[in-house]
Amino acid sequence: GAPNVSTATAVREQHGHDESMHPCAPPDAVVWPLSVGHVQELAALCYRCRVPMVPFGTGTGLEGGVTAVQGGVCFNLSRMDTIAELSLEDFSVTVEPGVTRKALNSHLRGTGLWFPVGTVGIG
Repeated sequence: GAPNVSTATAVREQHGHDESMHPCAPPDAVVWPLSVGHVQELAALCYRCRVPMVPFGTGTGLEGGVTAVQGGVCFNLSRMDTIAELSLEDFSVTVEPGVTRKALNSHLRGTGLWFPVGTVGIG
């Protein structure tokens, strides 16, 4: 429920495009899950109702991946922003999907490590 769900036109349009050339295609609703359990429940509901699911991070992609060309529900993962575990020994970090590169680098400050732009394999 509110404040974790919105069907407001402005919010839907904000989530219907990224930095690509593709035109805005807003979802029918935007949700902000707060945990893995929330994502699982929402995904199961969308699957049962045959509703498309569109993940949304920061909207800075260049591929048009956030455009909801068939409508559906946008999962804005920005509120799932916990950095769970950092292992300096094996250079790995476990994060939730809403952790940004800037937030991760702020967390890493002082360790001698950083997460550069263009790195593949966050997860």
